[in-house]
Amino acid sequence: MLNKTIRVLNFDGSIIQQSGLLCRYPAKVVDCTDFAASARLFMSQAVRNKIAGKLASEEKNYPTFLGSGDFHHISEVLTAQIDQPACLIVFDFHPDWDILPPRFGCGSWVSQALKNKNISKCILIGMGSDDLSGFGLQTANLNSLADGRLEIYPFRHKPSRVYLRGIAENVSVIAKKDFFSSRIIWQELEKKDLTDFFLNLIQRLPVNKAYISIDKDCLKSDFAFTNWEEGSLSLNQLLTMVKLICNNLDIIGLDITGDYSYPAISNRLKAALSRLDHPKRVAADNAPKDLILKVNEQVNLKILQEVLA
Repeated sequence: MLNKTIRVLNFDGSIIQQSGLLCRYPAKVVDCTDFAASARLFMSQAVRNKIAGKLASEEKNYPTFLGSGDFHHISEVLTAQIDQPACLIVFDFHPDWDILPPRFGCGSWVSQALKNKNISKCILIGMGSDDLSGFGLQTANLNSLADGRLEIYPFRHKPSRVYLRGIAENVSVIAKKDFFSSRIIWQELEKKDLTDFFLNLIQRLPVNKAYISIDKDCLKSDFAFTNWEEGSLSLNQLLTMVKLICNNLDIIGLDITGDYSYPAISNRLKAALSRLDHPKRVAADNAPKDLILKVNEQVNLKILQEVLA
């Protein structure tokens, strides 16, 4: 059961500015600003271990805010604390399942999290980015589909092709093999009744405990201003799925990312990689700061109203 106190891992200041959120819920703020520049986008093993050490003695069931989606890989630190069989359910515009270095990065944290054998199954929901095609797909953790431990359901994405890699049978994808490649047909959420789909999904889960990770870049820009591309989910669609999870499963943990902060980086190499990785234009570029803060805070409050009801 989730704690009614929220926790803010304050890397970038994006959450502590949300006075309505902090007035509505008791909050524990953990100062992580010393790690902000070195942890943003990706981090070393040493930095990862320092953050893990800072959180080791704390309770594990706080609803936790991480700030910008540049810090979504902190979810791996939190899910590594799962000490009982549970399902990991991730809402994100990106699959975050890359197998290339860096290991502790916002594009690879799901692959790293799956090393925790207490995660019985991982469900990826709402993707739509280019990571599901081209080079991004070539370096994806496709092997995790083999035993059904991972399922992936984009909101919308055209069929993709992967070369010189096999795709195992999996309930969430249709793979058509050719000689040197495989064509992948995704089960798009846009074409499904979300209530029926999610109830069926929940019934198939191997355990009734779940950890939820939400990156708000899965939402349309009407509902979230982030550092990343705009997703396709409406807020009502996200809340519908979250409510079904909370009504039918025992929620042992939750983290929320996807708030906006300027990507301050620790060194020139990381700054260059950040410019390459981030989209050149995001909805927040032309939005007033008070509007960014207001929209992101309202969504955070609505998510908490569902999970802490």
